[in-house]
Amino acid sequence: MMGWRILFLLAMCGFLISPASGAELRNHDAYFGYSRTGSDLFYPNVGALNGWDAALHIHVKPFLGIEGDVARYGIGASAQTPKTTTVMAGPRVTLKVLGVGLFVHGLLGGEHSANSASNAPISGESMTYAVGGGVDFPILPFFAWRIAGDRIASPTLSPSNSTKARFNTGLVFRF
Repeated sequence: MMGWRILFLLAMCGFLISPASGAELRNHDAYFGYSRTGSDLFYPNVGALNGWDAALHIHVKPFLGIEGDVARYGIGASAQTPKTTTVMAGPRVTLKVLGVGLFVHGLLGGEHSANSASNAPISGESMTYAVGGGVDFPILPFFAWRIAGDRIASPTLSPSNSTKARFNTGLVFRF
């Protein structure tokens, strides 16, 4: 008896999804790649940090989507360099022309930094934002290569003379 109810609900969901919304499913994407920040972004005297960035974009309306972004910096650096993780989310506007995707986004979230240095310990969390955009170049039917840049900062932590920039490049999977 319960199986018929589930089957009925699935059938109703199938009727509610229009062919146009089915076509929109191909506008979602998942990204993973290299990321580099500007110097002294979160703390003074830290320098530019290398790491990885991952993002998931869900298309909700024509041209408009929601993006989630997670990045980790300071990988392979010395114990004195803080390992920083950022987690942000926000709206993204995308325009595709001849398969090339152009996008702008505004992300808001937080960062956590820590190191294991005994002479200059760092451990802290703060609100973080990123505003920027990028270009996705198609390379295969479901894959693209992304080049992106952001103005990224943590208003309560970023020193005034820091380079508030982030560069990303990597592989995009479109679904």
